Amino acid sequence: MKKRILCMLLVLTMAFSLAACSGNSTAPAATQAPAAEEPADDAPAAEGNGYTSLDWEAIDAMDYDEACETVYEAVLGDFASAYADAKEETGAMRMAMMALAEAKLVESGAFLPIYTQGGNYAMTRVVPRSNAATTLWGLDEYRYHTLLVTNELIKSEDRTQLLTLWNEAATADDYHTAAKEYLESKGYTFADTYVEANSYNVNIWDTIATSYTSDSMFISGTYDNLLEYDCKGVQQPGLAESYEVSDDGTVYTFHIRQGVKWVDQQGSEIGEVTADDWVASMEHLLDNADALGYLLTNTDGCGLKGFTEYLAGDITDFNEIGVKAIDDYTLEYTLEAPFAPFVTMLGYACFAPLNRDFYRSQGGTFSCEGETYTPGDFGKTPANIAYCGPYLITNYTAQNVTRYEANPTYWNAEAVNTPNLVYSFNDGSDVLRSYTEAKEGTISGAGINSSALELMKADTATAVDGTEGTYFDLYSYVSPGTGTTYCGWFNVNRGTWANYDNPDVGVSPKTEDDIARYRDAIINQHFRLALAEAIDRGSYNAQSVGDELKLARLRNSYTPGTFGFLAEEVTVDINGTATTFPAGTAFGEIEQAQIDADGVALKVWDPNGDSGAGSGDGFDGWYSPANAKAELELAIADLASIGVDISAENPIYVDYPYGSYNETSTKMANSLKQSVEDALEGKVIVNLIAFDKDTDEESATYRFSAGNEANFDLSTGSGWGPDYGDAQSYLDTIQLYGYMCKNLGLF
Repeated sequence: MKKRILCMLLVLTMAFSLAACSGNSTAPAATQAPAAEEPADDAPAAEGNGYTSLDWEAIDAMDYDEACETVYEAVLGDFASAYADAKEETGAMRMAMMALAEAKLVESGAFLPIYTQGGNYAMTRVVPRSNAATTLWGLDEYRYHTLLVTNELIKSEDRTQLLTLWNEAATADDYHTAAKEYLESKGYTFADTYVEANSYNVNIWDTIATSYTSDSMFISGTYDNLLEYDCKGVQQPGLAESYEVSDDGTVYTFHIRQGVKWVDQQGSEIGEVTADDWVASMEHLLDNADALGYLLTNTDGCGLKGFTEYLAGDITDFNEIGVKAIDDYTLEYTLEAPFAPFVTMLGYACFAPLNRDFYRSQGGTFSCEGETYTPGDFGKTPANIAYCGPYLITNYTAQNVTRYEANPTYWNAEAVNTPNLVYSFNDGSDVLRSYTEAKEGTISGAGINSSALELMKADTATAVDGTEGTYFDLYSYVSPGTGTTYCGWFNVNRGTWANYDNPDVGVSPKTEDDIARYRDAIINQHFRLALAEAIDRGSYNAQSVGDELKLARLRNSYTPGTFGFLAEEVTVDINGTATTFPAGTAFGEIEQAQIDADGVALKVWDPNGDSGAGSGDGFDGWYSPANAKAELELAIADLASIGVDISAENPIYVDYPYGSYNETSTKMANSLKQSVEDALEGKVIVNLIAFDKDTDEESATYRFSAGNEANFDLSTGSGWGPDYGDAQSYLDTIQLYGYMCKNLGLF
């Protein structure tokens, strides 16, 4: 399944303003792994002195999915078992059991969390929390029409006062009013344009057919949702004026707002929004279920009635799927079973409306209606989509500028605070560009990387109130974290040693012997933990944000430690001991209890973090050369028993791709290499694989559809943000056949 994946932004640190299987790619013959000759007939295991590894010859002879399942069980079996138990629970017990499962996940060492967005110095003209930036799931954070933007950079002290006003405001409208009054009293004036720099490349303008944030954020302002989070984190009516839930919690009935218009790119009316738009959307989603359909399946998401069975071919009648247009303005979704987070999912694109007539006018068809599926021209360009949201796209030039103007027919036009929106492409090759453009007002704000920080501390300015000082003293703040967790991924089943789409790019220097030895090593939990604990994440992060903030955005777990809090007291079994957690206990505290009980030297929760509130962010609970060496010695003993020698004279080689076109990326890669090789005393060597084009680097680390196309041993190229308000939104991605498993070389 193809789920949402978020490309890591190494240089731009754009979080300043607000707060994502078959066939085998083959390496060149010189570096291709040797094929099996006579696979074993029984279970693929190789044993030596009590240590059980995998029989790679047998695995290589398997069907690809079967091979992946075998490797998955060896690496993540304990997590899978604990997670299956957690998904059977409800309420507070469910959250606690999810936390225990997450402990098994991080203990596996299959990947290590690195950081979240934010946690860097920034300066901005954007009024903090004036849109849905605090919502950690869905796409509402990219719906910028409610943003308040000033013409002047906002002083740090004024930003702090604005956050106080946000805390005090009872409603979103109250905050917007108070923020405007405060800023005007301080001499600020308001801009009609928000300009954001980013490094995303858009592949498709069909929001239902993509799972990539790099596409979705560009499209999200062109349509409205049934419900929408406001800047206080409260869901408000959108295209649905109201809704009801049946007594058994399985039927959701939405009453569609009447009179909302669909228009084309020029703003000419093409139809009215009706309940059938969500039926058409579901029909189109079924033809693109590898994009976002996982949110509707029985195992991964809400369990929309009939959806999983339809995908499997067990039912063929679309009318058996739980979406119905009762009449023009009444829409009904039916679930297989109650799923409390359902309404939190509605901000995601699988619930976007689709105008059936416009889609067909672009040559689009629906397979569930007996047609051979084709999207036609739909979604090819901004001219090939219909609009019912706050913005129309007036110009798009790839890797340049995308411009938006307020939709004059938008039903909620009075809510559009910023009528113009601009995305300005910045590939990060000029590490000072964002700072310079933010200073000049070309963009609305910027995260400050380490290269720009010295300039920010030296350049002087005069603030709106006449205060003089450096840009750092006047305007700097530390950007808040988000729900997205970026990780270092270990490829435990590598299938290619060059880019899948260009075998001449990203070629590994490994010999066949190097490849075979890496495969045996990476399947060993002690080796994975040694490698993870040898990475100095603070030093790595400092190359982007500077030494002062090197720990600020570090994250120590996959699901953020503060993602949930127990609604009531819960008693769970931890390694045979009944353990009680009181109401209000954080997700991360429960996770830490399991890790401690298992005797694994990882820290994912600091009860004194965030000024005593407790946090899983802002410290490095993984990096420890001493622990890394101890884990490596255990791995060396295990692997020696099956004939694999590891020493400084015979090291394990690990391929790590990076963007050589970018100075900060290069510094980060070298920092990672140095910390690993120093901590593990040269017994592990990191091969830095340079990519001089961002598109080639993306192919290796980000834009691949199956695990056997991932061209790396270790990559920091992607992360995950939640789709709804339950830890399942994170953990499903690492379950068997979960989407982020492709970063582990699986499925």
